[in-house]
Amino acid sequence: MHTYDAAAAEMSRALADYCLRRLEMEAPLDRPMSPEQLLAATGETVTATGIGADAAIRLWEDVLGPACLSMDHPRYLSFIPSAPSKAAAAFDMLVGASSVYAGSWLEGSGAVFAENQALRWLADLAGLPPEAGGAFVQGGTIGNLSALVAARETARGRRVAPSRWAVAVTEETHSSVKHALKVVMDVAVIEVPGDERGRMTGDALAATVAALDPDERDGIFAVVATAGTTNVGVIDDIAGIAAVTKDNGWWLHVDGAYGAAGLAAPSVRDLYAGIEQADSFIVDPHKWLFAPFDSCALLYRDPELGRSAHTQHAGYLEVLNGRPGVPPAGIAGGGEWNPSDFAIQLTRRARGLPFWFSLAVHGTAAYTAAIERTLQVTRAGRDIIEAAPHLELLVEPDLSVLIFERVGWQAEDYAAWSARIVEEQLAFVTATTHRGKVCTRFAIVNPRTSPEDLQLIVDSMA
Repeated sequence: MHTYDAAAAEMSRALADYCLRRLEMEAPLDRPMSPEQLLAATGETVTATGIGADAAIRLWEDVLGPACLSMDHPRYLSFIPSAPSKAAAAFDMLVGASSVYAGSWLEGSGAVFAENQALRWLADLAGLPPEAGGAFVQGGTIGNLSALVAARETARGRRVAPSRWAVAVTEETHSSVKHALKVVMDVAVIEVPGDERGRMTGDALAATVAALDPDERDGIFAVVATAGTTNVGVIDDIAGIAAVTKDNGWWLHVDGAYGAAGLAAPSVRDLYAGIEQADSFIVDPHKWLFAPFDSCALLYRDPELGRSAHTQHAGYLEVLNGRPGVPPAGIAGGGEWNPSDFAIQLTRRARGLPFWFSLAVHGTAAYTAAIERTLQVTRAGRDIIEAAPHLELLVEPDLSVLIFERVGWQAEDYAAWSARIVEEQLAFVTATTHRGKVCTRFAIVNPRTSPEDLQLIVDSMA
């Protein structure tokens, strides 16, 4: 099984050929299948003697692969899609073929160095100081959780513990953040009312906190601002929030999993004012930065606070911790850097490398152009929606999400329409809700999505 013989070489070439065909083709939308359909089409795939490489590859290519929607299709517009560059997707194959452990400098210095180059670009976009640093983690859920754990550990070291720790969020804060706080960290969630577009503002945060019971107020150790909400795509009043957190000595975390990629776009950069004051922030390259799944960049203003919270200790790990003669490190260079010290992780794939490779190949100017292209398409889509008598735009877009209503439709109408356009291989667009109203949305992160694509979908709703 571990020997690279003639059969293994033939299997590898067949898989490589399939990967190249997939990279070269126009992404098919494809369609999901039910468990019953899949079982009927495949039978038992895991057996005592194996089904062989040829059969397994055919099974994936003919049945299982086409049962997976392609998130890089230009009319896949639900949730937050993904549109990895060909360079990033190709390099991901190399990462998979290379047994690189990227949790420590000792074992993966080349990979960690390259990832840190990409992290430095992101830190500079956000205006974080030269000493800022962090790591690539699995996704926004782990990134947000890791940052908030570091925030609480920092608070524990600076003040007397309250009766219960608390974090301030809004209704539009990502569901994973609220789940992590309530279920994983057992932290109270204080919800700040959003403005008419769902944004948290500094004034609303201050007013909400002032109205709290003193014990609740004393428990706050962090505030989560969002740079591009998932459902609506708006950016909180980060500068106003930062002023309140600074006055109270709270940690400011900015969740930019989807939207912080817009920092690279001059046309919207001013919307992020205040992000340079964040104590931590995240952005997912697999969303709007054209990397494959899964990758989240987690950055700390002071990485030593992240390291203090997350470094693991065991006899066999001490060779990595505080090695004699090794100077303090930063992602800008000047020493060793162990990515596993900065998040809830130890075993770690080099998940930032495909993003780094694409940046190195294409240059950052190409990223700016691609993001600006999606913003231009979004603005054109807004005009298309406004011109359609059967649609109503619900929120003016900040970034690349358009949320709107099909006038007169109920939940079952959206469901039937969504199923129909997937079956017709037109698009994948699903329903959502906004302030109690069932509606739908376009999330545009693929530079290959065009205004004509959006028009086709809008026409299908007439």
